[in-house]
Amino acid sequence: MNSHLFPHIGKVIASTGSRHFPRMLHDLIRTQLAVDAMHIRQMRVEPVGRSAARNEPEAVKNPALLAETVFSELSTVAPADRAAECGPATISDASQLHLTRRKDGYRYVISVYRCPSQRFSAQERSLLQDISPVLLPMVEKHITALQPPAEHLQPSPEIVQQGLDTLRQRFHDRVRLLGLRLSNRETEVCVGLLAGRTAPELAEQLQLKVNTVESYLKRAAIKLGISGRHSLMRWMYSPEERATDAA
Repeated sequence: MNSHLFPHIGKVIASTGSRHFPRMLHDLIRTQLAVDAMHIRQMRVEPVGRSAARNEPEAVKNPALLAETVFSELSTVAPADRAAECGPATISDASQLHLTRRKDGYRYVISVYRCPSQRFSAQERSLLQDISPVLLPMVEKHITALQPPAEHLQPSPEIVQQGLDTLRQRFHDRVRLLGLRLSNRETEVCVGLLAGRTAPELAEQLQLKVNTVESYLKRAAIKLGISGRHSLMRWMYSPEERATDAA
């Protein structure tokens, strides 16, 4: 890789996750070949065993989860006043190259375009391919920064367990306040429902039939003086005096 690319690469990396990234990446590509527009996007695909970087026109057909487009100054791909409405993928007569990378069930694509019908030479295709191992991972990091994976937003198992333990303890405290006694199964069903689980989910977790779970709920409801799941929610989070009066 040519050393003169390093300052441009540094600018692209520094702009990862910002609104400047597409323009920085576009400028980096233009140091290697003239393009009228650049388009990056992320698509969901079936996971594969390895990442790939290659020409793949069919990628355009897949719906994008995230897409960003940059037009060159004085571009003939689309008039400046239509840039917001007309992406390069909609222009059928534009010469185009696509680089793609598959990873963790997603496809990351960089597309470059010329218009009208100015074909990319074999040398230009080779130049773009040569820097694709640098370009595509940066696109992936940029899109990941914009849209963190859903699993990163989920609480850890330890935090979930702590929440269940706190809920279970509060439930025990409320039951003792009323001078009642529930079986372990009745307690687990009530705590599970209060935690947002459904009867089928509890049945699978406790290795019971759904009807059995519902039977435990009915028994607990009779002891607590309530009518069902929604009443259980109201009972649990109502002031303690009201729960005592209800009994």
